[in-house]
Amino acid sequence: MAKTRASPWDLTALLNAADPKASLAERHLWVIRLFEWLRHAPLDVDVATALARSTPTPGLRLRHMLGVLERNAEHHERAGTMLVLFLREVDSAALLADFGFAPRQGLWAEFGRRLRGRILPLTPATNDLGELFGLLFPPGTDARWLTDLDDETLARLQLTLAPLADDGSDWRGPFFEAIMFLASAVRAAGFSPALRQRMSPELLVDHPFRQLARSAERVRELAEESLPTSAAAGGSDDPQLLQETQYLRALLDQCRRCADSVHQHLEAHGVSVDVVFEADQLQQRAHRIDALLTCVLSATPATELLGLVAELVHTAEAQRSIRGLFAQHYSLLARKVAERSAATGEHYITRDAAAYGRMLRAALGGGAVVGVVTLAKFGLAAFALGAFWAGFSSGVMYAAAFVLIQALHFTLATKQPAMTAPALADKLADVSTDAGVERFVDEVVHLIRSQSAGIFGNLLAVIPVVLAAQWLARAVFGAPLVGVPQAEHVVGSLTLLGPTAFFAALTGVLLFASSIIAGWVENWFVWHRLDSAIAWNPRIVARLGAARAQRWSAWWRGNVSGLASNISLGLLLGLVPAVAGFFSLPLDVRHVTLATGQLFTAVGAAGLAIVASAPFWWCLAGIAVTGALNLGVSFFLAFRVALRSRGIRLADRARIYRAIRQRLLHRPASFVLPPRSAAP
Repeated sequence: MAKTRASPWDLTALLNAADPKASLAERHLWVIRLFEWLRHAPLDVDVATALARSTPTPGLRLRHMLGVLERNAEHHERAGTMLVLFLREVDSAALLADFGFAPRQGLWAEFGRRLRGRILPLTPATNDLGELFGLLFPPGTDARWLTDLDDETLARLQLTLAPLADDGSDWRGPFFEAIMFLASAVRAAGFSPALRQRMSPELLVDHPFRQLARSAERVRELAEESLPTSAAAGGSDDPQLLQETQYLRALLDQCRRCADSVHQHLEAHGVSVDVVFEADQLQQRAHRIDALLTCVLSATPATELLGLVAELVHTAEAQRSIRGLFAQHYSLLARKVAERSAATGEHYITRDAAAYGRMLRAALGGGAVVGVVTLAKFGLAAFALGAFWAGFSSGVMYAAAFVLIQALHFTLATKQPAMTAPALADKLADVSTDAGVERFVDEVVHLIRSQSAGIFGNLLAVIPVVLAAQWLARAVFGAPLVGVPQAEHVVGSLTLLGPTAFFAALTGVLLFASSIIAGWVENWFVWHRLDSAIAWNPRIVARLGAARAQRWSAWWRGNVSGLASNISLGLLLGLVPAVAGFFSLPLDVRHVTLATGQLFTAVGAAGLAIVASAPFWWCLAGIAVTGALNLGVSFFLAFRVALRSRGIRLADRARIYRAIRQRLLHRPASFVLPPRSAAP
């Protein structure tokens, strides 16, 4: 007769498999299977009905298992011995002191560790409880059922294990070891130059980090003298122990406030995600020490232990998330980038007729420069360079033109949205009232009107520049600068019937990326205090002179963001198609001002008769779509980053949209034409 295999959810078979004499790995596997049974095993309907319906399913299984152990002395002894052996042999201090913390400081080192944890399998052949924790509590909802265990079930579990574990050893030993390890780590982090130099001097006056390890050792000595060893016994009422514990907790609170002051320093002097990561690790270690002290000193330690395990399960879930790691630690950097872009973006928002006129004139200048660049781009194509060098040359030319536009205080319309979106997000701080919503709608109107002025000015200048150049060349040399074959290629590529819309959206992404690069470079410049170095470095001062060094410092501080934005945008527009072509990806860019210049260069080559043709109007429609996508995509991405970096949730989104529609219905001209004077 064939032997039937026992079901993995058969509790009797699982308890019979408990073998205290088995190898370390086999005993650990048995404990892992026991937790798996608690998590997933089906229960008999009658058993489940007899138990409390409000208890979570793993809690039902635990109560059922405890009932079986209470009725069966053999199972009780074998299973209890296995669990006691497990708790004695594993290194609990490694879990309590190290689990959830990076072994080395640095965000990228932690990223590598988490990535390896996601890819590489774990082994039960270890006595490090921190490593076993991932096998005992895989991703799921363990924290919930652990937290929801009732006091009666917890007391029954404690009574089941207590007789087997009562050998006179102090269960608090690993906890105090972990407290000592953590105190040393917090002390070392507080003394590290990256944090110490950025902490508030006022908070460091009492030297909390210097006293931390000594106070933790004193608490341990007093606890060993006064606390009972039994887990069932309550805490101690020794006044010396309570006083020293209170002092240790005050030191921890002071250390956490010192770590908070690091964030305040970063807000003012630039952000480093590695420093943010170190400060967060310090705070989390201080919190863990506090939680361990609560466990060892509590009058009901079993309840506190269960809460600690549930918290460690939450930590395990967070430790598996790579996305959460970056979302948490790059939020501050995103906020600083958005704030710096917001400060720049305020210059692009017009609020009265005078500012509107200045924006229009600046946009006319920017359009004229782009018109010259458009003709130069056609001339560059005549050299028949290789794909990469053609893209690189175009990128350098674009970057030089954009820097010239900045130096002459002109404007390129498509650069506005990525800068103005963070400034607009600043106005979302208070939209809970009707007045706040109206103020936000005012900013939306100002923004759209400013961008309209930028586009109008750019296009009004680029068209006559390229047409005049073509007609002047025809008059002087008898032929236009750009011939008919190139004109036909332009008309065929810019049409809306092709991939123009996709390329325009891609260009919007590149416009947004240039603003992010600009914010990051400015943050890097401020973080390394290069403006101060230029102003005061002895070698630089000796070379430039004190007055010139001060001027150069101020100039770089005021223009580093714009230079980074313009240079990166130019190189992105030139190199992205070339690099994509290397991978056989037929990508191209569509910039509304450049595309308009190319189209009317074709008009100058083919003559005005082309205006009456359908392909010309399809190209004109393509330019309209290009402008909308250039502006819309870059604005949308920048606005999302600005909102996320501020933690703003648009609960009043419907009210905002309704207010914008009302403004558009009753005052449509305000979106295009400026008021005579600024609103009060």
